[in-house]
Amino acid sequence: MANIKVYTKNSCGYCSMAKSWLKGKNLQFEEVNIEENTEARDFVISKGHRTMPQIYIDDKSIGGYTQLIELDASSL
Repeated sequence: MANIKVYTKNSCGYCSMAKSWLKGKNLQFEEVNIEENTEARDFVISKGHRTMPQIYIDDKSIGGYTQLIELDASSL
């Protein structure tokens, strides 16, 4: 099973949709809220990300919600 990390922020509709999609596929993931974790905020900024969510699978960025739903859930 893949290691999935979802960087989120408060009041983010796409973040909520990404988490719901993952839960609907019964995929385990770690949520990291960048508004509550300054190290995580600094990390996503250092990678050039300006929107949330940012989703990492096995430590590789796949992008956001749109890129997530384009993946085949069985490959995760």
